[in-house]
Amino acid sequence: MFGTLRRDIRAVFERDPAARSLPEVLFCYPGLHAVWIHRPAHWCWTHRLKFLGRFLSHLGRFLTGIEIHPGASLGPGLFIDHGMGVVIGETAEIGENVTIYQGVTLGGTSLEKVKRHPTIGNNVVIGSGAKVLGPFTVGENSRIGSGSVVVKEVPANSVVVGVPGRVTHRDGKKVEHGIDLNMTDLPDPVARAIQSLMDRVGELERALAELTRLLPPALDGAPDEPAGVGWEPEVPPSDRARRDPSELGTAGHRTSQD
Repeated sequence: MFGTLRRDIRAVFERDPAARSLPEVLFCYPGLHAVWIHRPAHWCWTHRLKFLGRFLSHLGRFLTGIEIHPGASLGPGLFIDHGMGVVIGETAEIGENVTIYQGVTLGGTSLEKVKRHPTIGNNVVIGSGAKVLGPFTVGENSRIGSGSVVVKEVPANSVVVGVPGRVTHRDGKKVEHGIDLNMTDLPDPVARAIQSLMDRVGELERALAELTRLLPPALDGAPDEPAGVGWEPEVPPSDRARRDPSELGTAGHRTSQD
């Protein structure tokens, strides 16, 4: 037990550069408090003291803002950084030296009283706001990106990002057809829009140049006539009679006789 507590303290110093002293870690890290409250709560839960275990879990949630069901199994060296909003379900299992950031949910996808929460391997890092939902395993040494929603098995030594989560790297190599959301590598949408406009302008200029090249030969055989000469508008047959002078004269003669 005391060896596990020492590993929990050492995990804070190893993974948070802001940790300066032992008193600071002992009194000012709610993630550490939540883990330490959970350990006796889990002991109570596994020794048929369900209510006491649940009460300690509720107390830990009230004090730290971190909800860990007393049935969950936490390995040594777990570091919950910042911690507010973290939820760890009843059948979740967490290995050694795991790092969890704020807003993470290790949730279930079933209402049955069976294994319904994820199993997290050793040395896994789960970024802030990530949701890992279902009774599958996240392989050891894997990384879950912030805001990801993971709903299926994650191989060991993998990087998962996106909604739904997809493996982008495995064993240090980029996975084909994976999505890489490294913010330093994302394209600039404004630059891409400007480039698309420039490409379109180039296409229009080439089309105009081609028309200019073809137009002079096409006009070489055209007669030199003023604009409008030789062209007559098409008159519908019904209008031709009204516009015929003889018809107009006849109509005028009849009117004068009347």
